[in-house]
Amino acid sequence: MSKVNLKTELAVLKLRNPIITSSGTYGFGEEYAPYCPPSLLGAITVKGITPLPRLGNPVPRLAETPAGLLNSVGLENPGLEEFKKSYLPKLPGLDTEVIVNISGFSIEDYTFLASAFQSDSGIAALEVNISCPNIKHGGMAFGTHPESAQEVIATVRKNTDLPIIAKLSPNVTDIAEMAKAVERGGADIISLINTLLGMSIDIRSQKPVLANKMGGLSGPAVRPIAVRMVYQVYEAVDIPIIGMGGISTWQDAVEFMLAGASAVSIGTANFVNPMAPIDILTGLEEYCQQRGYGSVREIVGLAHQR
Repeated sequence: MSKVNLKTELAVLKLRNPIITSSGTYGFGEEYAPYCPPSLLGAITVKGITPLPRLGNPVPRLAETPAGLLNSVGLENPGLEEFKKSYLPKLPGLDTEVIVNISGFSIEDYTFLASAFQSDSGIAALEVNISCPNIKHGGMAFGTHPESAQEVIATVRKNTDLPIIAKLSPNVTDIAEMAKAVERGGADIISLINTLLGMSIDIRSQKPVLANKMGGLSGPAVRPIAVRMVYQVYEAVDIPIIGMGGISTWQDAVEFMLAGASAVSIGTANFVNPMAPIDILTGLEEYCQQRGYGSVREIVGLAHQR
C-alpha cells in the first residue's frame, strides 16, 4: 500500500488524486471506462456543452503534426437539453468527480448554461471555456481580453453555486494579467493552457489541411509553453491551478506540479494511450515515494523555491 497521500484540494473541490482528463478527449466518461476506469481518477471533464446542439466544423478537422495534433472540431456536442436528458443521469455511476465544460458565444449563453448547473445537479464544478481557438465567434473573443474574461466569469459566478474553473487561452500577450482578471471575476480555480492557434498546409494540394483552415495545436509540442505559463500564473494569483498542455508521461506531470499546478489534466495523450492517466498517476506516486514525500501536495510549486 502506498505511503503517499494522493488527495488533492482545488479550493473547495476535493479529489482522490490530482489526475483529471481534459474536455473533448475523454467523451462523457463511459466511452473510456473499459480502458481507463474513471473511478481511478481524481476527476473527469466531459465534452464541452453549448446551449444548443452543434454539428461542429466541416471535415477534415483533425491533422497530426510531428509532435502533436491540430483540431478544429468546433465544439460539436448534443446541446444542454440532450446532455441533461441522456448523459447527466449516468455520471454518478462513474464513481469520480465530474467537471462540466461550458462554452458560449455571448454573455447570455454563459448565463443560461451556468443557471442550469447547481450544486444539486450531481456534478463537482464548471469549467468555463473562454479560450476555444477554432470557432468563428465567441471563445477567443472573450479569452484574449482581461475585461471580457472577467465579465464572463463574474456572470457565471452570479448564476451558479458550483466551483468555477476558468480555462485560459495561451493566445494572449500576458497570461498573468488574464489570470488576475478571472480571479477578480470570481473564479475558484484556473486551468491552463488551452490549445495554441495553428495551421497545416498540404504541399501536394497546396491547400490548408483543415477545412476551417486553422485549429488548435495540442500535444507534446506545446508543453514547454504550458509549463512556462503555469509557472507565471502561480506567482500572479492566489487560486489553485490545473495544468494541462502536452502531458504524456508522469515526468511531464511532475514538471507541471513543480511549476505550480495542484492537479494536471490529460488530453491528447488519451488518443495515443487510453491508459495514459493511470500510467501517469502510477509514475507520479512512485516519484513522490522515492523522494520521501508523504503527500503529493508537497511538490506543488517547488521550482519557485529552488
